[in-house]
Amino acid sequence: MADAFRALIGRFLCCLLVVVAGALAPPLVAAGPVVPFRAPAWTELSRSEQSILAPLQPEWDKFDAQRKQKWIGLAKRYPTMDPDRQERIQTQMSTWARLTPEERRAARERYKSLKQLPPEKREEVKQKWREYSELPPEKKRELAQRPAAAMPPATPIVPGNGTPATSR
Repeated sequence: MADAFRALIGRFLCCLLVVVAGALAPPLVAAGPVVPFRAPAWTELSRSEQSILAPLQPEWDKFDAQRKQKWIGLAKRYPTMDPDRQERIQTQMSTWARLTPEERRAARERYKSLKQLPPEKREEVKQKWREYSELPPEKKRELAQRPAAAMPPATPIVPGNGTPATSR
């Protein structure tokens, strides 16, 4: 009988321990309501945001909410950037806006694969881009005219900073 009583007390204490541990553990889900990303239409952007994001205007309404929020975040940081960076951002947005949806998808995939490279390989790719970007325009045109079979797959890269074209 004493053994049964001890076993019962033991089970009770284990259950009590589980309940107390559960009560003290952080919740597995957010306590508040989940707020979805806001996806403002082009006309809902401020004049400043419209001015900064102008290259994206034709495609704006096709972007999902998350992508719109990334671009709006960039527009908010834009005034604090130095003029060279602002010019580079404008060039990158214009380049990105001219890409077809398939080219954008390919650029995103290429960017993801580059991010997964070991640091030394990533640096090697950046170095090759720097070398290419320093070539005279004639040499770039010559390279562009080579048959595709003789060249590795193209990486859409935004001119100016040596990184693949992506949305931010």
